[in-house]
Amino acid sequence: MKHINTSFFVFALAFVGCNAIEQTAEAPFSIHYEKFTLDNGLEVILHEDHSDPIVAVATVMHVGSNREKVGRTGFAHFFEHMSFNDSENTPLGANRKLIPEWGGVRNGGTWNDGTIYYEVVPKDAFDKILWVDSDRFGYMINTVTKEALEREKQVVKNEKRERVDNAPYGFTNEVIIKNLYPEGHPYSWTMIGELSDLQSATLDDVKEFYEQYYGAGNASLVIAGDIDIAQTKTKVQQWFGEIRKGPVVEKLKPMPVELNESKVLYFEDNFAKLPELRMVFPTVENYHEDEYALNVLGQLLTGSKKSPVYKVLVKEKEYAPSVSSGQNGRELAGEFVIRIRANEGIDLDSVKLALTHSLELFEKDGFDDNELLRIKASLETGLYRGIETVLDKAYTLVNDNEFAGDPSFITKRASLTSAVTAQDVKRVYEKYLKAKPYIMTSFVPKGQLDLVVEGSIKAEVYQEEIIANVLDEEVGQGEEADYEKTPSIQDRSEPDFGELPFFKMPIIWTTQLPQNSISVYGIENNELPLVAFNITIKGGHYLDPIEKSGAAALLADLMMEGTAKRTSAALEEAIDLLGASINISSGNEEISIDATCLAKNFEPTVALIEEMILEPRWDEVEYNRLKQALETRLKGNESNPTTIAYSNLTKLMYGADHILGVASRGTHETIKNIELADLKNYYANNFSASMATLHVVGLVDQQRVVNAFEGLDRNWKIKDVTWPNYEKNFNQNGNNVYFIDVPGSKQSVIFVGKLALSAADSDYNNLAFANEILGGGSSGKLFQILRIEKGYTYGAYSFLQQNIAISPFVAYSSVRANATKSSIEIITDLLQNYGVNFSEEEVKITQNKIVKGNTLTYESLYAKRDILSNLSKYGKSMTYIEEDQRELMGMTLGNFKEIIERYLPENEMFYVVVGDKKTQLKELNSLGKGAVIEMDINGNLIY
Repeated sequence: MKHINTSFFVFALAFVGCNAIEQTAEAPFSIHYEKFTLDNGLEVILHEDHSDPIVAVATVMHVGSNREKVGRTGFAHFFEHMSFNDSENTPLGANRKLIPEWGGVRNGGTWNDGTIYYEVVPKDAFDKILWVDSDRFGYMINTVTKEALEREKQVVKNEKRERVDNAPYGFTNEVIIKNLYPEGHPYSWTMIGELSDLQSATLDDVKEFYEQYYGAGNASLVIAGDIDIAQTKTKVQQWFGEIRKGPVVEKLKPMPVELNESKVLYFEDNFAKLPELRMVFPTVENYHEDEYALNVLGQLLTGSKKSPVYKVLVKEKEYAPSVSSGQNGRELAGEFVIRIRANEGIDLDSVKLALTHSLELFEKDGFDDNELLRIKASLETGLYRGIETVLDKAYTLVNDNEFAGDPSFITKRASLTSAVTAQDVKRVYEKYLKAKPYIMTSFVPKGQLDLVVEGSIKAEVYQEEIIANVLDEEVGQGEEADYEKTPSIQDRSEPDFGELPFFKMPIIWTTQLPQNSISVYGIENNELPLVAFNITIKGGHYLDPIEKSGAAALLADLMMEGTAKRTSAALEEAIDLLGASINISSGNEEISIDATCLAKNFEPTVALIEEMILEPRWDEVEYNRLKQALETRLKGNESNPTTIAYSNLTKLMYGADHILGVASRGTHETIKNIELADLKNYYANNFSASMATLHVVGLVDQQRVVNAFEGLDRNWKIKDVTWPNYEKNFNQNGNNVYFIDVPGSKQSVIFVGKLALSAADSDYNNLAFANEILGGGSSGKLFQILRIEKGYTYGAYSFLQQNIAISPFVAYSSVRANATKSSIEIITDLLQNYGVNFSEEEVKITQNKIVKGNTLTYESLYAKRDILSNLSKYGKSMTYIEEDQRELMGMTLGNFKEIIERYLPENEMFYVVVGDKKTQLKELNSLGKGAVIEMDINGNLIY
């Protein structure tokens, strides 16, 4: 048994394995694991963790887009999609449908260098997940049909439309890599590949790819969680031992690139509303010795308010609300990327000039020791946060095993980062950035070519043309494959469930601070030396004057920008030197001050929060900058079809006169009405100890919490706060379709919803339970029909929002443009018949899915903190989750039907569609819901 020791001693880590290399002064926290290799070459790592009755399984295949051929790009990602469809010994669609119904979560991902498949399930489904996972791995290729192939092509095309074609700046990566890497280099095409390659893929192509790369000898498997090591070894041999080894896949050697000259390119972006500049330098691959100094360099250039790029671009010139930079390493090569998304109308030549000046300042002035300490201080906290859940641990173990050959590499990575010196940083800056050629891109809004960097060359990218009613894109499930099963000496039929796990509430302690009676809720958790806590202050957006919506959000932002005793930069440095994170944000009904820190730094972190709450700085310069940043953010939101659809659906449901009909960050109109004095008024009127509640989870006990908050308790004043009463005359004009035109959209974003009920209502749980079959993940009917059966979308879901105020039910999807009408018809039919068709079987599936899923839901410190927040906000009992489970198990089919009929009548739903008017509007007028009502992106009617 080996252990990854993650205990720090002066920012140094020691690895403790079978033979200790080095001891530390502190008691170690270890990720213990055992590694072995099956006869077929599959490397297996097991980690035993009995904190929760759950198990994570992760498999990494050493095949990504870098293994593809020119003319056959996108296959690694496409094959990941195909792998989830069917296999020889499981029911059709089991992976996407059954795992969520068992209370689990599952997914996969492909990147340039690899493919990962992962699942987390309740312990009782452990045998079942080994059955499904091994069958997907070794027994799926015979089940692939031409119909399934064509359907999945449409799903992948929809993924590209959603993430690239219909997204602002979506083509940036493609432009960069095609100009940075020479033709034929494994990184010279995108992970998702060329659509023409995908469209021409055949069954033989898919089988060839499988035979070459999907062997046990080209993979690592990690199982982490509530397992017995000896028993699990036997199970792994049983389920995975017969999978073929496959041909040897040779490890690729690093292929870094060099540029002979800089390339400056531009692209006129149909969706972008703000100009963006990126500057990209070729660097080194993952695990290279220079990677760690490059990571630190990125933080030094843009990661703090003292960073030169931030000081020049954000503070002095006010060209952008934020900046970022960092090393992007991969298996074969890497890039150092500087990104600046500028304010509206800013000339990118000015941005380039300011960026050049900031780099010259870095060369001239360097950086002080505190900046290095700040970065290293965050390492310890980040390390622990990165291995908080069993899935986090599984990710870490499996990726480092497959790509570094060492599951324990996390310790070496931390040590190598801690060892970075100022000289190392200066060396890599001079080696990779200073006076070196680069790729520079200017992405500008349509019609604003005057903003591009002078001398830029137009970047050419392929853009798909969407034509209405294209019949060759209509696909279906098709018949199952006819094949002879692969012989096996093992019984590969479905195993039984283990013992049903019921979630048990953690032990919760409660108290009140003695002076101001602030309620405190806590859970002591000793697994990691961390504390996660927050202070919620009732109010948030709900206490904004409606004509000054966004004031609470601006106040929350401003409170992060210094105190009466500290400048913005000094406050940031104080937080970072503790290795802590503090964030203040405003939501619909509260302002939340959230923090995470090492347990040993709990008291000084609390002291900083006390200072931030009681002694705001009211810096007018920072206020003006934040207001400009918010304006920029709102402008950026105008490029996001999903944000446009949801914000307008909300406005329609609540009505323009209700505070929740306006976004919590406001609009361009309401932000113009806000002055610094309005933030001071909000603070003076609404920041009261009487409105605050404290929630604490982690390695800290009740008395220590009370002692730490003694100063805040003593000094925070109580005041009366006036709570507004909004009339409940909500918009009742449902059953209409509203359309917002975004010309050239490759997809249509569809949002459907109505106001339902408050989260404090006694029916809320039952309605949330009833939603699971409709839109609760990949097993929901929306997903199963719109994606699995039809191939219209990459995903489709529904949810019930959670507020004290009446909250909406919402269903949504992004579908290919020429399937807009058909998708709305499917959604309408599902909603009209949902209660009528709800069955006894679906009652049992819902009960099983939610009860078992609770064992996963509350694993992390943040999830446990959310238990406390729900308990305090909605007046729930100390065992409310267990009570909810009993309520669910007692629900009958009649209860489900009644709750659906009462709260989800389809004829009261609002339909909002954001898409291409030219190709879609005429079709939608024939839906039978009357004439489509046109709006602009701000919800103003177009007559």
